[in-house]
Amino acid sequence: MKNIVITGTSRGIGYEMVKIFAEKGHRVLALSRNDQPVSQLNLEHVKTISCDLSKESDLQKVSVFISKQWKQVDVLINNAGALINKPFEEISANEFHQIYSTNVFGVIGLTQKLLPFMQQTSHVVNISTMGGVQGSVKFPGLSAYSSSKAAVITLTELLAEEYKEKGPSFNVLALGAVQTEMLEEAFPGLKVPLSAKDMAEYIASFSLTGHKFYNGKLLQVSNSTP
Repeated sequence: MKNIVITGTSRGIGYEMVKIFAEKGHRVLALSRNDQPVSQLNLEHVKTISCDLSKESDLQKVSVFISKQWKQVDVLINNAGALINKPFEEISANEFHQIYSTNVFGVIGLTQKLLPFMQQTSHVVNISTMGGVQGSVKFPGLSAYSSSKAAVITLTELLAEEYKEKGPSFNVLALGAVQTEMLEEAFPGLKVPLSAKDMAEYIASFSLTGHKFYNGKLLQVSNSTP
C-alpha cells in the first residue's frame, strides 16, 4: 500500500486516477478546489481536502494532514492545471498570473511542502503538455497555458538534478490530446480516441514504477496532435 497525493482530482484524468489507485488498495489524498466529486465516491483509503494550490493556508492543511496521518509520501502527481484560450493581446496580466499560480507556483508550493515526507524511493510526477515541449506544434490562444507548462518541464529537470543523491525522483509527462473537459476548452468540438481513463491508467502505472527507470526525464505521451 503506497501513499499517493494527486492534485486536480475533481474531473478528467485526476478523477480517474483516484479511482484506479483506490481499486489497487493504495491510500490516496485527493486535492482539488472542488472536493465533492471524489468525496461522493466514498472510496476506502481515499481522503479529500479542498485545496487552492495558490493559497499558502491550503498548502499548510495538506502538510498537517501528512504529518499527522501518513508521515510519508510515496508518490506525488502534480496533475492540476488551469487553462485560458484567448488571443495573446487580450489576456490580462491578472489572467496570466492566475494560470501561472496554479500551473507553476502551485507545483512549486506543494512539492516544497511534501519533500520532507518523501524518501529516496519516492516519485514526483509532473503533468505537462505537448504544447510545452520545445519544437512541438504550437497553437494560437494558448500562450499562457503552454508557456506555464513549459516552465514545469524545466523545473522537473532542475529538481531531479538537485535531489539526485537523496531522492525523490522527478519526471514529467507531456500529454497529447485526451478527451477531457480541458481539451474542450482548448479545442472546442475536437474528438480524439484517447479517454481520460486511458491516460489515467498509464500515469498511475508510470508513477509507481517509472522512477526505477527514469529521473529528470521528459516523456512525450502522445499519439496525436490536435
